[in-house]
Amino acid sequence: MAYTTINKSTDYFNTKLYTGNGGTQSITGVGHKPDLVWVKQRNGAAYHQLTDAVRGVNSQSASNDAGMGGSNACVTAFNSDGFALGSNGDVNGNTQTYTSWNWKANGQGSSNTDGTINSTYTSASTTSGFSIVQFTGTGANATVGHGLGVAPTVIITRPTSQSGTWRVFAEFLGNTQYLTLNTGVAQATGSTMWNGSPTSSVFTLGSSGDTNGNNVTFTSYCFAEKQGFSKFGTYVGNGNADGAFTYTGFKPSWVLIKNTATTSSWYMYDNKRPSVYNPNGTVLFANEETAESTNTASGEHPIDFLSNGFKIRTTSSARNGSGNKIFFMAFAEAPLVGSNNLPANAR
Repeated sequence: MAYTTINKSTDYFNTKLYTGNGGTQSITGVGHKPDLVWVKQRNGAAYHQLTDAVRGVNSQSASNDAGMGGSNACVTAFNSDGFALGSNGDVNGNTQTYTSWNWKANGQGSSNTDGTINSTYTSASTTSGFSIVQFTGTGANATVGHGLGVAPTVIITRPTSQSGTWRVFAEFLGNTQYLTLNTGVAQATGSTMWNGSPTSSVFTLGSSGDTNGNNVTFTSYCFAEKQGFSKFGTYVGNGNADGAFTYTGFKPSWVLIKNTATTSSWYMYDNKRPSVYNPNGTVLFANEETAESTNTASGEHPIDFLSNGFKIRTTSSARNGSGNKIFFMAFAEAPLVGSNNLPANAR
């Protein structure tokens, strides 16, 4: 696989920290105009809030909840170097601290007619391998165009016109398997969730109401791996503090981890919240509204961000269960060798 042409990872993904003011404010320094903004309060319990350019501002869903979401004063604009906020306490409570994770696609996009269902909008970045797709389900086997030009390996889908769970497809787990982002349940089998593997132009849907309910609007986030920028897959836990090393080919800036074999949380690490040194023991949980947790004890949260991947430093079964297959998604801070031909360093 050839390395991606991305010179700066922050042109397509970046983590931005900020402090709320209880009113309105603009957050800058993201490094691009984001099309998906995922916000979580750090210092207190609050729902995760995901807002994307396809659904539009003031329309958000919570990764920790199966509720329909709403039109609240969360992200009110996508700007050239960040985003604007309303007064909603989940994203802008006075003096509260927040993290935002920001991905670039291609604005609101347009209808894609590659599949048997014409999408309402498909916003795709073929460079970074990320697209946002909105479509209306049929309740029968179907395909939808993702716009990436290569087959995505991870797809996160949920209803957005009604309540519903977040179903996660991962090619390396098999197309009859799924994970559920808003709960900690283990990998499950569902023969009607998908209807085969994605191709370079479409992803497939079965008849399940969770991914293709008749006359229900859905939003899908599609991710295709790009060497030097993103890596998705699994590693096998060994159950001890000298845990598994996972090669990504770059220095990570963000890692999401879920044990597929057990009921356990979705662990979220990034390179902005902890200290600048390893181990990184600072986590948020995609399926929980709880505050940020920081603990580098061997049975707790530690992970090392290295120049070419990450290494688990915990005995915790959630990230290092012996013999368990553990799902991960990782995005780069810097490639193993950057555009300046200098190697990246560990933390």
